[in-house]
Amino acid sequence: MKHCNPSPDSILLYKEATIIIILNFSNHFVFLLDPYQRHIYTFTMAEKPIIFAPETYQYDKDTLNESQLLNDPIDQFTKWFNEAKEDPREPLPEAITFASAELPSGKVSTRILLFKELDHRGFTIYSNWKTSGKAKDIASNPNAAVNFFWRDMQRQVRVEGFTEFVSREMSERYFNTRPRGSKIGAWSSEQSHPLANREELQKLVDENTKRFDGVPDDRIPCPDYWGGLRVVPLQIEFWQGRPSRLHDRFLYSRKNENEPWTLVRLAP
Repeated sequence: MKHCNPSPDSILLYKEATIIIILNFSNHFVFLLDPYQRHIYTFTMAEKPIIFAPETYQYDKDTLNESQLLNDPIDQFTKWFNEAKEDPREPLPEAITFASAELPSGKVSTRILLFKELDHRGFTIYSNWKTSGKAKDIASNPNAAVNFFWRDMQRQVRVEGFTEFVSREMSERYFNTRPRGSKIGAWSSEQSHPLANREELQKLVDENTKRFDGVPDDRIPCPDYWGGLRVVPLQIEFWQGRPSRLHDRFLYSRKNENEPWTLVRLAP
């Protein structure tokens, strides 16, 4: 809100003893003039949205109450994850949104990744930890968040905690399960670095394909900059969609990894 003067391309819309409303076409302003106070205020008119309120649906498939929850959130997650795997309408239950933030700017970034490993310590993903954007974030700020969303089951799980790199042994164990092309890709891509064109990437792939020609799949080494990152959870929320957006939400939380979990219901 600011002081201004109406321009010539404005028209009078409404006038009363204490207020005058004028519409300015060229700048999309509405002027509110208050003669009694001798003030002129202006408000920018909202631009017509490109996308507005896409059609959605009600969450109405299930409910969640405390009696259904297990004492350990890792066990509860395992139960839900297995149910998602068994649902033929959930084609990729391991897909996650991974969120990280760079410090000191506080800039947050997210990306879709595939969750690969779970133990009672936490949730593990694998990636390039030398050149990727998330590598730079984690180097300055070890905190991260993970979100699972299973659309057909109308469920999500939100995980927040701190990160730690897994052992080299764990990284190599998972790397050895990857297809040959993915292994060569890990050697070829400076993840998140600019490329002049697709041909530049293909040249690196061709060079590494030749480099490992004749090397058995299980003998292609894991790059030292590539490996696993575990999110050690301090909060795990289980969310079950309900009608009218009055969802069931339960949060397991702890202040540090050595404390027991507490469980509370959250307002939707």
